[in-house]
Amino acid sequence: MENFKYYTPTKVIFGKDTEKEIGNLLKEFNGKKILIHYGGGSVVRSGLLAKVKNYLKESNIDYLELGGVKPNPRLSLVKKGIELGKRENIDFILAIGGGSVIDSAKGIGYGMMIDYDVWDLYSKNKFSNNCMPIGVILTMAAAGSEMSPSSVITNEEGWLKRSFSIDNARPKFAILNPELTYTLPKYQSASGIVDIMMHTMERYFSPTGNMEITDEIAEGLIRTVIRNAPIIMENPADYESRGEIMWASSLAHNGLTGCGGTGDWSSHQLEHELGGIYDVAHGAGLSAIWGSWARYVFKENPKRFARFANKIFNIENIGDENTALLGIETMEKFYKSIDMPTNLKELGLELSLEEIKILANKCSFNGKRTIGSFKELTEQDMFEIYNNAK
Repeated sequence: MENFKYYTPTKVIFGKDTEKEIGNLLKEFNGKKILIHYGGGSVVRSGLLAKVKNYLKESNIDYLELGGVKPNPRLSLVKKGIELGKRENIDFILAIGGGSVIDSAKGIGYGMMIDYDVWDLYSKNKFSNNCMPIGVILTMAAAGSEMSPSSVITNEEGWLKRSFSIDNARPKFAILNPELTYTLPKYQSASGIVDIMMHTMERYFSPTGNMEITDEIAEGLIRTVIRNAPIIMENPADYESRGEIMWASSLAHNGLTGCGGTGDWSSHQLEHELGGIYDVAHGAGLSAIWGSWARYVFKENPKRFARFANKIFNIENIGDENTALLGIETMEKFYKSIDMPTNLKELGLELSLEEIKILANKCSFNGKRTIGSFKELTEQDMFEIYNNAK
């Protein structure tokens, strides 16, 4: 058990029609001139954007809007938002969407508080502890960015996908209405389910182990997601299951499921290069790489993987290593059951050895860093994991 700090300042408003409270929430957090930030056409087609703008008008709150966020959100749009926000003296950013929109909003929020290139933060050349206040109306349960301190942005110059994280970027509030996720395509819902689980699994596979209560919370969250996933695949408008998964999304990435442990995050780092170069859906990239990572590292602590197999899938212990491998295989079967890939070929990528070397080199920052804590991974280790995932 490690020392830890747990900080979750985001005010959560959960339930049906809660987006109607947006005007009062913005006033509560002193939002006077708002930048509404969103993605493609879904918030327009569903009528949500029009409703939100009407609520703001009724509350006499001034606003501008900037759409166009893509999955694996782009630095160019972040910079456009920073320029717009500074020019128009925006004092609050409202993200309507999923993790990509929220991450992009955080990037804009960082940039509005500095007088240098925001990419310097993501590339770790500079540091700032300031972010413009952000609120969220969530439309996709996946990234957990609605309660997390993290933002991941892709720089089109070199197709580098990098993260920056500070507590001051945690949204001031998050409106969570499960009804707003009904119209998501199945692939996006499934990809989100993987992301939710992985946010907890990255923390769970810790070299130190977690506290017992943290383990139980993490295991319960993963079991809940697995239990409800097939329900929303079959019936996308099942409110109860959508609600369970939406709340799991937030809890999986606000720090709760990692208290007392040291997270690994290798699978995320490995996927970032897949997303940055090949623009794959984040959750799908994670499911494609996780089994290869797990089989590569599990012997560092097979007992941890065996516990996972027992607690998540009720697999009886047949020896720690054999139980661990059966647990990994069973997790991959779950991914397949919701039509998620379990290797790079199923992800749609048939990569040459040279392309895999490039992935490993970029993930290791040209050989200058290692990743992971369950097992520390060098550039060669990264190459092996990518290669085994072909």
